[in-house]
Amino acid sequence: MSDGDVNPRNGTGPVLVGLGMVGLIALGLLLFAIVELRRGAAQPLPVYGQVGEFTLTSQDGHTVSLADLRGHVWVADLIFTRCAGPCLKMTRQMKELQEALPANGQARLVTLTTDPDYDTPAVLKAYAQRFGADPARWTFLTGSKAAIAKLAVDSLKLTALPKSPEERQSPEDLFVHSTIFVIVDQQGRLRGVFETTGDGIEPAQVRSQILAAVRSLERES
Repeated sequence: MSDGDVNPRNGTGPVLVGLGMVGLIALGLLLFAIVELRRGAAQPLPVYGQVGEFTLTSQDGHTVSLADLRGHVWVADLIFTRCAGPCLKMTRQMKELQEALPANGQARLVTLTTDPDYDTPAVLKAYAQRFGADPARWTFLTGSKAAIAKLAVDSLKLTALPKSPEERQSPEDLFVHSTIFVIVDQQGRLRGVFETTGDGIEPAQVRSQILAAVRSLERES
């Protein structure tokens, strides 16, 4: 799950907007992608769409754009640091993925926040250090709500919905959000979706699937 409250059309309201018809189509696409990945077929991963241009800010205060990630396979997720739900588990899984990837490899990890008002670069840096994130390989991104929504929702097909006060189980229980990892190829195209939580999902198996996808995409010219 992830946080959100941006309207990708006008930059206001909840960062990662509700599903509606577009969201339902995206959900169907993601479910199809998950089924395909679970098959473990040796065929090339399908192309689900091009990631749009973006400009966001890293935990070190540096500007990061799509151009900075071209030539790299990258795995992304969506969390917020005040999360009272699955975000900590997702971040631990991302840390395990960082440790499993070759130390001198070209693959990158990208974590987006859906709570940019709170998750400033300084907050994200402290969170990254808490989990031993290597800043050379694992980037945490924040920015305007509109810019986050454009990347997370429009390009990566992630979602996050704000919870109303009466739905919250704690002050930090702010959003219902995607609990998946997505993978983007060296040309900036969305190529895969991986479930990270739920009944019957083994983190080690998910990690193995992602590592196999990374190797496959890195072999593509």
